[in-house]
Amino acid sequence: MKAYRKPSNELRPFSPGLRSRLACAAAALAVSGLSAHGAGAQPAPPAGAQPGTIEADGTVNVPTFQLPPSIYLSDEAKAALPRKPSDPEEPMFRALASGSAGAMRAKIGQYMAGTIKHHADLYPVTMRETTIAGVQAIVVTPVKPVPAANRRKILLNLPGGGFVMGAAGGTGMVESIPLAALAQVEIVSITYRQAPETKFPAASEDVAAVYRELLKTHRPEDIAIFGCSAGGLLTAESMAWFQKEKLPLPGAIGIFCASADARWGGDSRAFGRPFQGLGPRPGGLSYFRDEDLTNPLASPVLAPDILKKFPPTLIVTATRAMEMSAAVNTHRELVKAGVEADLHMWDGLGHAFFYNIDLPESREAFQVMADFFRKRLKLQK
Repeated sequence: MKAYRKPSNELRPFSPGLRSRLACAAAALAVSGLSAHGAGAQPAPPAGAQPGTIEADGTVNVPTFQLPPSIYLSDEAKAALPRKPSDPEEPMFRALASGSAGAMRAKIGQYMAGTIKHHADLYPVTMRETTIAGVQAIVVTPVKPVPAANRRKILLNLPGGGFVMGAAGGTGMVESIPLAALAQVEIVSITYRQAPETKFPAASEDVAAVYRELLKTHRPEDIAIFGCSAGGLLTAESMAWFQKEKLPLPGAIGIFCASADARWGGDSRAFGRPFQGLGPRPGGLSYFRDEDLTNPLASPVLAPDILKKFPPTLIVTATRAMEMSAAVNTHRELVKAGVEADLHMWDGLGHAFFYNIDLPESREAFQVMADFFRKRLKLQK
């Protein structure tokens, strides 16, 4: 097992800010910074702005307005808000259009090397490449000695990346390094099959294959599964897939910056990109091409009989994130189904905000995750 070392031949095809966001659809803070207003004050509308109108079906034509930084943000988060529109999804869609998605995915770890090293400097871990059930994986272990009781536990990370750019060595490390160090537990992150090479349900099949291997050495109640963005949705889909395959469910799961709904619907689907100063982007995730998104194996939120068997679930989102509405609705449906479900939402931040580890809100989010899994898996400090 070896400690992380930054590769000397780090690739730099994109700007540093863009490289750290390549592998996750919209994994950036959600809105450009505007002038702050006093607590309780409303920004004045732009000159000439007209009230909106409402269509017969209830569709609101929203008038132009200014969206200032939330008064609940830390000073660091306010300073980190983008000052001009920048589309974090663009590299992924460009790679898909050019046929280079697979090659780019293979190099995500190099593109994100600086970000990963920064995480490892703050949260010391070792990282070891391996293969589990034919699936590429990286095992992350805290440098600080793991308590004896925790050595029987393990977390499985499903990296984010729009079902295109998710890689254990990229977003998988950004998601896993802080959590492994904080929870004092081993985490294995995997690179599951994605678009454009494959389509649904290939990723669910890979997760099940890896999970079967983990069950050979761990009790199901000693395993937790989590992911951000596409990985969060895949975590929920895996619970449905495990039920189909008659596999025992894990002790807990984390659906982060995502939901149990492949439709990614609701109000935030409409305002997510405008809140970043961006225009709409038509189409959905290519991984689900030709798939009926109401299929419970793709959208478990639509199947109460599947939901009611979910293990304790932690949901993390933010008010300016595209998945916010679907995440809130997933929590609602889990509670209706009688599942122990926690929802944590940060105001004024966007999709996958905790990828910026320097924000106080990010460190707070990782601590919430660590506390949740520590309680459900009975981890020792």
